[in-house]
Amino acid sequence: MPGPKGIILLSGGMDSCVSLAEAIHQGFEPWLLHVNYGQRTENRELTSFRAIASHYQIPVSRQLISDISHLLKIGGSSLTDSHVPVSEADLNYQGIPTSYVPFRNANILAIAVSWAEVIGASAIFIGAVEEDSSGYPDCRASFFKAYETMIDEGTRPETTIRIQTPVIRLTKSEIVRKGMELKAPLHLTWSCYQSEEAACGHCDSCALRLRGFQIAGLEDPIPYRDRPVYFRA
Repeated sequence: MPGPKGIILLSGGMDSCVSLAEAIHQGFEPWLLHVNYGQRTENRELTSFRAIASHYQIPVSRQLISDISHLLKIGGSSLTDSHVPVSEADLNYQGIPTSYVPFRNANILAIAVSWAEVIGASAIFIGAVEEDSSGYPDCRASFFKAYETMIDEGTRPETTIRIQTPVIRLTKSEIVRKGMELKAPLHLTWSCYQSEEAACGHCDSCALRLRGFQIAGLEDPIPYRDRPVYFRA
């Protein structure tokens, strides 16, 4: 007998992959949502999404690929505007980097909630990270708590959908270790913000990922053009 249905927002990155592995570990029947919004590495992320879905043998009938290219038209982010350079790695930076896509998670969650209400899913899993992330305001626990209130207000009275953020309090190294523990296919994931052939090694996302693997004492299995050392034991 299948477990409760859970929608996993699977970008193709490491955090969302580990969140999928955790959802399966908790006994949820996984339904996968992937969103293309005109990001620089859109094709590579979609390739990772499909590879991860295939790894877990999740049928196409439980996959939804959605296009929200209005975020590309709106712009305001180095991920969607080729005229804005992607921020170089600065792991001590405390502000909001250029890679922040304004209110992206709210847009994506809205799609997930609509789908969840139709299929009867009781949970939406998102791989947001607050403690060791790039400082995006829509990755904070308080944001997801507020969004849950909106879900309760805007869905049928009998509907109960909870947002699960299994890695939100973890550092990247803890996410790496959790992924290894859950046997998540981290070799299929992609995190680079600006390259699709080999990860650049220098953008915010590459730096956080590489440092996570270095602190965990493990080799990142994806290809890089350059592998800077962000942590020395």
